[in-house]
Amino acid sequence: MKLICLTFLLSLSLMVNAQNNFKETQIKFERVEKAYNEKWETLKKFIQAGGYGDQFSMIINAYKTEGKLEVWLRSNSAKTYSLFRTYDFCAHSGTIGPKVIEGDGQTPEGFYYVNVFNPMSNFHLSLGVNYPNTVDYARTGKDRKPGGDIYIHGNCVTVGCIPLTDEKIKEVYVLGVEARNAGQEKIPVNIYPFKMTNENLKKYSAQFPAQASFWKSLQPGYLAFEKNKNQANVSEVKGKYVVK
Repeated sequence: MKLICLTFLLSLSLMVNAQNNFKETQIKFERVEKAYNEKWETLKKFIQAGGYGDQFSMIINAYKTEGKLEVWLRSNSAKTYSLFRTYDFCAHSGTIGPKVIEGDGQTPEGFYYVNVFNPMSNFHLSLGVNYPNTVDYARTGKDRKPGGDIYIHGNCVTVGCIPLTDEKIKEVYVLGVEARNAGQEKIPVNIYPFKMTNENLKKYSAQFPAQASFWKSLQPGYLAFEKNKNQANVSEVKGKYVVK
């Protein structure tokens, strides 16, 4: 029993150290260090005022038509998220509708997560999104390339990514580092064509009928979050999103 307890405590210690080391590693990069120096003290004041504590989780919701990126936070001791900040896209690429193939200039739509922290990005700082997923591969089809390298980044240019100004990506990046350092392995990034109300779904489906079926599959995730203020349980099943 003692051996089991010691093994558990050692594993827990290694996990905590690994999490803490993430921030330590990131902040060694000049741009990340500068972002912390410029943004963290002010952000921390708002985080404390919002009741998010010293450790929090993060969800990113992005809306292409509105050109808005929302950062939602939740204290690790809380059950629900609340809106922390909203940032404007500073450029747009393509139209509404999902990314289908490499080079189409489209920004993806769907349920993703941050899979890369790039402190040496060509676009100041960047957070990679795990596009393409199995739903994207199914849409693109065999023997065609779905493309990749989708990021939330600075520098205010885009060909399919979500661009923010350098000042704004500093804040989002720092918040992401803090959430990852507090133990959040996957930060959800939900990219919607628009605020997916019934009215908007009807309006835009009439304009883009080819996308209507796909957009209906996204709406339950949007509505679940609006109702519960928590990330919906989304699965990828046979090339489609299934929300439980």
